[in-house]
Amino acid sequence: MTKGKSHHPQAYGDEAYWDNRYSQDAGSFDWYQRYSGLSPIITKYISKTHRILMVGCGNAVISEDMVNDGYQEIVNVDISQVVIDAMVKNDSGTGQSQNFEYYLRVHVLVDTEVGVSVLSYRMFDSLMCGASAPYSAARMLEEVRRVLKPGGVYMLITYGDPRVRMSHLKGPEMNWSIALHVIPRPGSKRAAESSSRVITDPLLLNDDGTLGPQFGLEDPDLHYVYVCTKEAPVKPAVPDKKKKPAAKK
Repeated sequence: MTKGKSHHPQAYGDEAYWDNRYSQDAGSFDWYQRYSGLSPIITKYISKTHRILMVGCGNAVISEDMVNDGYQEIVNVDISQVVIDAMVKNDSGTGQSQNFEYYLRVHVLVDTEVGVSVLSYRMFDSLMCGASAPYSAARMLEEVRRVLKPGGVYMLITYGDPRVRMSHLKGPEMNWSIALHVIPRPGSKRAAESSSRVITDPLLLNDDGTLGPQFGLEDPDLHYVYVCTKEAPVKPAVPDKKKKPAAKK
């Protein structure tokens, strides 16, 4: 996809915008990060035998790269019929079509526990550009939580720091634990610098899900990776019927 074209961010949540954009830009384009940069974090949390749902797949090659690295089953979902048709046609000539499934929109999978892992590569950020951003984001996260099995992982790759993402991820119905990683943006000054911090080490979060003041949230050279692990529902305690009531005095 061509980088030099000007696009209006307010249209990022519109289906027509993406159909038009993918019609004009037929080439592949990896948003934010290539798989080579993300693979240490992805392989840390997601087994190669997991069934994976790629939400907002677009025309990125991350799914293809993951299959080349040994991942066996990836379900790709996008809002744009144009890009879904193009990716199906492209994969039919790669010999890897048995590893992929493509669907239009995530709601087609709502009645199925898709699997153990869900990746969201740029769809959440696109939804946050729309007029109904809070509603759209909440609906997406609810669908993700619904299709995940207990113990499953939702991995959100985003430019949004904890101040603007945690309020969505820590909603009252979002019964998952959250680990946060940061990764330098490709081609940035930060990426060229040496660092003692390993990207597979999660950052320490405060109890409210925020980072301490020592961390530079304003750094534009970082992408954030939120790893949300779905917890099993808590079963209500069953009273012990064998226990005798206390004797009345």
